[in-house]
Amino acid sequence: MTIPFYQPQGNEVALFEAAYAARLPVMVKGPTGCGKSRFIEFMAHRLGRPLITVACNEDMTASDLVGRYLLDAGGTRWQDGPLTVAARTGAICYLDEIVEARQDTTVVIHPLTDHRRQLPLDKKGETVHAHPDFQLVISYNPGYQSLLKDLKPSTKQRFAAFEFAYPNAELEAQIVSTETGIDTPRAAQLVQIAHAARQLKGHGLTEGISTRLLVYAATLIVGGVAPGDACRMALVRPITDDDDIRQTLDHTIDAVFAPTN
Repeated sequence: MTIPFYQPQGNEVALFEAAYAARLPVMVKGPTGCGKSRFIEFMAHRLGRPLITVACNEDMTASDLVGRYLLDAGGTRWQDGPLTVAARTGAICYLDEIVEARQDTTVVIHPLTDHRRQLPLDKKGETVHAHPDFQLVISYNPGYQSLLKDLKPSTKQRFAAFEFAYPNAELEAQIVSTETGIDTPRAAQLVQIAHAARQLKGHGLTEGISTRLLVYAATLIVGGVAPGDACRMALVRPITDDDDIRQTLDHTIDAVFAPTN
């Protein structure tokens, strides 16, 4: 299996390894497309553990996580949910964007995040004792927090936490270049555009251009799309419908790729 590419920004790899050695539950916070999920994929591979990822949403119920009874030709049978499978088998369970799930759903993880390391299956009348290798990891974007979408303090205080940001310009250009094969000077130009957009956060933009979108733009350019067109398609149009903001960013793109004498 190919090792997922991840470029450390600091000592997060060593810190996660320490958290895993102690089997501490981990919370990963950061803006959209900054590398949270890639980091967890990388760490699971590095630690040699299977990874079970759940994309949380507002319609998800506790049964979607722990399991439910199903009807089939032979009658009813119990089907473990992804959280239960991970707890039984010793996988890392990654609940992505957990604030999207209802608070009454996320409460089900509490017994797994303290000294008990248990998962009660109330409908089945069983308590699953977590495998010694099991670890729970959650992620969310603090920029999307609100009174209606936030973790309870009683949930937050059950986790050790990592806070991610977009990499510095040099490192981000290196990441984009390594991911796509684009030359480093061109990657640096893409990062320059992203930094200009990030300055508009809170001034017309909810969030700036992510590292993920830079990879999309670079992929298009490597595939033969003109840089300006690739940037408008991958960097600007996905993040805003505001004409003024789009014009501002389009002008930035034109300036960055303007021919030099």
